Order: sequence, then structure tokens, then C-alpha cells
Amino acid sequence: MQSITYGKVDFDKMFSIIKDFVNKAPKEAYKISIGTDSQNFELTKVVLVVSVYQVGHGGIFFYEVKRVKKISDINQKLFYETSISLELAMKLSKKFHDEDFNYSIGIHVDAGQNGPTKRVIPEITSWVKACGFDCKTKPDSYAASTIANKYSK
Repeated sequence: MQSITYGKVDFDKMFSIIKDFVNKAPKEAYKISIGTDSQNFELTKVVLVVSVYQVGHGGIFFYEVKRVKKISDINQKLFYETSISLELAMKLSKKFHDEDFNYSIGIHVDAGQNGPTKRVIPEITSWVKACGFDCKTKPDSYAASTIANKYSK
């Protein structure tokens, strides 16, 4: 993962930074979110984001850029984005549990009621919730639709 503040970090270092960030003000409210967005070029550029938002005070985020074979179908792309968000969320959730770090993780999906992805929102949100995570869509899915979107261009 990359961070504009911390540079390149591995998974364990990312967790350590998140834990330290939260422990600096443990009585504050935090929203920990994972989201993905992608853009098609010759390949599909996929950006996966972990966002830690201290409510009312800003936050930190980490991102990873992948390039995969071009995914032209928008629904297939959305399912791929969601699957890698869920994969990381499950790994991070396990780490949280193992380290007795009691924070929930939300999944942010880059789909909204006003675009071509609106018809798959029920299926995607049900899938995410069945995996045990809260699911946000546009306009509330900032980890995907704002942060990941910025780095996917």
C-alpha cells in the first residue's frame, strides 16, 4: 500500500499506523472504510483504498494501484472492485480481531442511483452485508467515489 503521508508500507505496517492514529484520540469516533474504483485504459487501472476518518477532524488513507486485463462490462467491473474490497476487508477485520482492535470496517462501492450501475446495487449491497460489512454507495461512498477515483485517473 501507498500513503501520501507514510510512503510505501506493507499490510502490517499499515495496521500499525491505523492503530497508532486511532489510539492518539481513542475517545473520538472513527470510520474505517475500504473502497475501490477503476478506469479503463489499455488495461484496467484499479485503485484500492483504506480510509481512516476521525469524524470531524480528517483522517489518513492508504491506496494500492493494480493493472488488470481490461474489463469492459461495467457490472463485471463493479463486482471485481467489490470483490477486492471485500478480500482486503476480511484480511483487515481478522487482524483487528487478532489484535483486539475493536473497530468495524465499511465497504464503499462506486455505484449510485443515478448511473448505469443502479440496477446492481441491491445485489452488491446484499453481498457485502452477507459478508458482515456495512455497505455505502454514492453519494456516501467517499473511499471509492472520491479517493480511489482520484488515483484511478
